[in-house]
Amino acid sequence: MRLKDKVAIITGAASGIGKATAILFAAHGAKVVVADIDENGGNRTVTDIQAVNNEAIFVQTDVTIKADTDQMVAQTLKNYGKLDTLLNSAGIAMRLPVAELPEEDWHRCLDVNLNGVFLCAKAAIPAMQKNGGGSIINMSSIYGIVGADVRAAYVASKGAVTNLTRGMALDYAEDNIRVNCICPGFVETPLVAGVIKTPDEYQKLANKHPMRRLGQPEEIAYGALYLASDESAFVTGIALPIDGGYTAG
Repeated sequence: MRLKDKVAIITGAASGIGKATAILFAAHGAKVVVADIDENGGNRTVTDIQAVNNEAIFVQTDVTIKADTDQMVAQTLKNYGKLDTLLNSAGIAMRLPVAELPEEDWHRCLDVNLNGVFLCAKAAIPAMQKNGGGSIINMSSIYGIVGADVRAAYVASKGAVTNLTRGMALDYAEDNIRVNCICPGFVETPLVAGVIKTPDEYQKLANKHPMRRLGQPEEIAYGALYLASDESAFVTGIALPIDGGYTAG
């Protein structure tokens, strides 16, 4: 098992990519801390993991609140004694250009997608330093690499996550803390399902990818598994596209 004896926190693990990654990490031997603002969804993820005799706990966490992120790490250390991996998967999306975007929506998007990464990493890094190293994986986006229309707050937040990843990688390389990000294309998650109303809309979105389909949450999860495992021991500071070729053109 690729994560045997490792302890991982996964934010946004109540659904979508976060949930798929939590289940995969647990199947590969990790003890998983499911962190999400959604208590019911988070507990369902834990139940799914425990149903096949793997180990997980739920810690209700709002990633925009420092007290919550501090408690998330404290509870992890109380239950499991260490922290090896943090996957920052919690995020929201907004579809408006600048002139039409309410200021509160701008601030909310950056608060969750960017400040949440900062606060979770800030809480996790001292525990990883004490543990002799670790892996931080930030969920960016194809829009952390390329631009997009009518998504001002989202592309700003994800572009910042990509570069924050590089900065943290440089800051903590000597502590053996690897920091990388994943840049998914459009993936079949509840977040994406909310903007697809018809089969034609699905195909139009799929056709933006050279592979002519959307990704599956498990396909992103396997990228995170690699970055969390010792197989990627010499990998830090990268932005890994898993996007069906979206950013290749």
